[in-house]
Amino acid sequence: MLEGARTHKDGAAVALRGHQGAVLLASLLLAAAAQAQQVAPPEPVEPPPPTTQGDVTTLGEVRALKPDDEPLDLYRFKNPVQVQPNRFSRTWSEPPSPEQVSMSGGYLMMGINKGLAAAAQGVNKLTGGPDQIQSASARPPPELTDEEQRRAQEVCAQQGGCPVLPEP
Repeated sequence: MLEGARTHKDGAAVALRGHQGAVLLASLLLAAAAQAQQVAPPEPVEPPPPTTQGDVTTLGEVRALKPDDEPLDLYRFKNPVQVQPNRFSRTWSEPPSPEQVSMSGGYLMMGINKGLAAAAQGVNKLTGGPDQIQSASARPPPELTDEEQRRAQEVCAQQGGCPVLPEP
C-alpha cells in the first residue's frame, strides 16, 4: 500500500496527503489574516513638562443650559384661536396621557385615589378642619423699638458706619 494511504471497511484506499495539504494551507491563510489584522502598539506619549506656579492653564467659564422642554416641530398644528380664561377654566383639567396613567398605577388606582381625595375633602368640610393644601402667608417684618434702633446705630457707628435709615 502507498505511504499516507489507508483503507476503508470496503477496501478503498484514500490518499491523506491532499487533505492534509489543504488543511495546512487553510491554517496558514488564517494565521496570515489574523496577523494582518493586528494593530501595531501606539508609541508612548511623553508626559507634559511640570509647570511652575505662574504657568497654570485654566479653562474658561462653562455653563450648563437646560434643554427645551419640547422640541420645535415646524409641522405641528398651531391653533390660531387663543381662548381667554373663563369661569370653567378653574375646574377643567386635561385628561391624563397614557404615560401618566401607567405611571400612576392605571385607571383603577387613579379612580381610587380620586375617590379618597373627594372623601377627605368631604370630611374636612363636615368637621370644619383646615384644607390639605393651604396658601402661604408671610409674617410681617420685625419691628424694632426705639431703644433697639438706637443701640443698633451705636454698634454701627463703632464698627465704621452703617447707612442711616429714615425715621418713620
